[in-house]
Amino acid sequence: MPLYLASRNLSSSNLAGNILTSFSGLKSLQNLDLSYNNLTGPVPEFFADLPSLTTLNLTGNNLTGSVPQAVMDKLKDGTLSLGENPSLCQSASCQGKEKKKSRFLVPVLIAIPNVIVILILITALAMIIRKFRRRETKEKSGNSEFTYSEVVSITNNFSQTIGRGGFGQVFLGTLADGTQVAVKVHSESSIQEAKALQAEVKLLTRVHHKNLVRLIGYCDDGTNMVLIYEYMSNGNLQQKLSGREAADVLNWEERLQIAVDAAHGLEYLHNGCKPPIVHRDMKSSNILLTETLEAKIADFGMSRDLESGALLSTDPVGTPGYLDPEYQSAGLNKKSDVYSFGIVLLELLTGRPAIIPGGIYIVVWVSHMIERGDIESIVDRRLQGEFNTNSAWKAVEIALACVASTGMQRPDMSHVVVDLKECLETGVASRRIKMVGSHLEDVPVVLSTESAPHAR
Repeated sequence: MPLYLASRNLSSSNLAGNILTSFSGLKSLQNLDLSYNNLTGPVPEFFADLPSLTTLNLTGNNLTGSVPQAVMDKLKDGTLSLGENPSLCQSASCQGKEKKKSRFLVPVLIAIPNVIVILILITALAMIIRKFRRRETKEKSGNSEFTYSEVVSITNNFSQTIGRGGFGQVFLGTLADGTQVAVKVHSESSIQEAKALQAEVKLLTRVHHKNLVRLIGYCDDGTNMVLIYEYMSNGNLQQKLSGREAADVLNWEERLQIAVDAAHGLEYLHNGCKPPIVHRDMKSSNILLTETLEAKIADFGMSRDLESGALLSTDPVGTPGYLDPEYQSAGLNKKSDVYSFGIVLLELLTGRPAIIPGGIYIVVWVSHMIERGDIESIVDRRLQGEFNTNSAWKAVEIALACVASTGMQRPDMSHVVVDLKECLETGVASRRIKMVGSHLEDVPVVLSTESAPHAR
């Protein structure tokens, strides 16, 4: 008996192996998302037999072979996403090319029965195929290796700087297909070693999540170390929060959505990766924003997994103001990231930096303001009171739980994600009620009793 399911989202679910034939029984399936898993093998032809299917997303896997013509015809008017599958041939003429190669090789073998000549032909063909696959991979924006001359071309000879960090400078680049990218170039005078960038390449080639900045490619020729990322047009969160122009002021829902996005990315590193990964440098400048203000975590040079041998490391890795007070005794653990995330959340709520001018830590400042019981004095004044009070108190409570003095008192990031979503929903619901109320005079709106968290 067929199953009835209109939509199935299995993105980033650690699926592996061939695509299950059980999907062929979902006759009412309209949308299927299998992106960013570890699926292998061919694209099944049974997708063409699903009568209701209009959207199929297979991006970010390791599929091979050619895409069945029937599947391409089925979804020609819908959405078929196949990017970041380096060994998958998406051209409708794949099979035709294979037949043409066979027709070409047969007369050659008959006409030239010389083994040496045959071996030369095979070797040349293999080189052409490898070159084609490398170019195809770059065009799909996978984790490709670029030459330094290609990097120079992409950046127009490093003509436009868009950032600077401990590693060196970041330049704006453009790929052959017009896609803009951010090009991070390691400088010999930088404080961050090249091996940190190499570690970042190794990590980002195996983790994929919509709230982690995507690595497109790299260059490591022994002399030059370059990383190429997707371009984030709204810069980093620290820049956005410190901007004084009216256009830079994030509204309440935007701030909470950014917090939810960043929490999703960190939760994936902690609980969705095997072994778990600790970022070790969570801060507002390492959270980048897309044109639509979607937040993505960046800069994984200091990241470590919990089976890499660095478990007992007590080195003070990180940035002042975000450092877990327990790092020297607790060593490498997920709860240090939770503490740093709590600081970022306080920055989002207050619009103030992790260390306020005068050397005051934001945790100390917020705890002092809570004693007054006045949420208006805590939330960024640039919002001019445009926020839901209950949502604000809840957000402050979540942040204070994250920056608890001991790791055992801090929540897991999975709980933080759930709580922040509820907080966002409260804010959105309040705004909708206010909008409706502005059109319905004489209709009273009763809000729930407000409660403030205790200082921690």
